[in-house]
Order: sequence, then C-alpha cells, then structure tokens
Amino acid sequence: MKSVQHFKPDPYLAAILNCAMWVFYGMPFVHPDSLLVVTINGFGLFIEAVYIAIFFTYSKWSKKRRMIVVLLVEIIFFVGVMLITLNVFHTTKARSNLVGALCVAFNVIMYTSPLTVMSMVIKTKSVKFMPFWLSAANLANGVVWFIYALIKIDPWIAVPNGLGAVSGLVQLILYAVYYRTTDWEDKDLKEVELPA
Repeated sequence: MKSVQHFKPDPYLAAILNCAMWVFYGMPFVHPDSLLVVTINGFGLFIEAVYIAIFFTYSKWSKKRRMIVVLLVEIIFFVGVMLITLNVFHTTKARSNLVGALCVAFNVIMYTSPLTVMSMVIKTKSVKFMPFWLSAANLANGVVWFIYALIKIDPWIAVPNGLGAVSGLVQLILYAVYYRTTDWEDKDLKEVELPA
C-alpha cells in the first residue's frame, strides 16, 4: 500500500499560498512589469497543487483533514487579501507595499516550513523524511530569485529569498551531517505475506 509515511505536508501547504500571493503581487494592477514573477509562480502554483493532490491521495484521514482545514484557511485569507487590496488601496505603490509585505512573510514561512522536519532530523539523527531534492530546490530557488531581485532592485523579492537561500543551505548542511547516521531500512512498513 502506498503511503506518505512520516513525511509532512507543511512545505507544500506553505508553498501553495506563497505562489498564489506572488502571482497576485505580480499582477499589473498590483505591481506593474512583473510578468516573470506571475508566470513562474503561476507554474509553481500548478506544481504545488499537483503535489498536494498526490500527498492527499496517499495520506491517512487525519492528515487529509488537517490539509483540508489549512487549505480552506489559506483560500479565505487569500480572497480577503485580494478584496482588501483592490477595494482599499488605489495606487500600485500602495498595493505593492501591502501585498509585497505579505509575500515576504509567506515566502519566509515557505522557506522555513522544513524546520518542522529539521527538528525531527536532529532528534532522530536521520534525514529519511527530509527530501534532499526539496532542500536543494529551496537553495537554488532562493539564490536565483535573490539575484533577480538585485537586478530589478526589488526588496520585497530580495529579503525573503536571501533568507530562503540561507535556509536551503542549512538544510543541505544538516543532510550532509546526518546522512551517514540514517537508517534507510523501512521499519514502519511491515512485510505482507500472501497465502500460497
């Protein structure tokens, strides 16, 4: 039986809201001339939705219920941000400042969401449930967006992605430190013997 085992959905739940917020930030009526921000985060939003659908499919009901609640809260929050931004703030500068500040917060949350797994890595001295490629992608993503922000001179993109690069680096260092002490045998899943 396929299962997500002890993997946590936190990074994917954080990333989907983060991508949605950045798509909104990049809209011409919020922050003009941000086509790259919209297209890349739009693609990221799609990928995260696929990840969450797969994770949801192979999760136990308790994880599914938690994921549903978190996603509903995220949707309500996002719609509220959109309504407030479009109805209260009437210039792109004011809209950029509000949505940019929120994007910084959610980008930092996305990059630090693996902290829940990192604490388990340190306690168990095992990287079994901290995917290497997610950590490597966090580092690469943070570095690339940080460089983009420096070129565009956009502090709303630079600050969280600089922190994200540091977070990705810390995750990879933890991976290097605890890789050798990881027991890769799958003790959680018992073998099933079929009748002859």
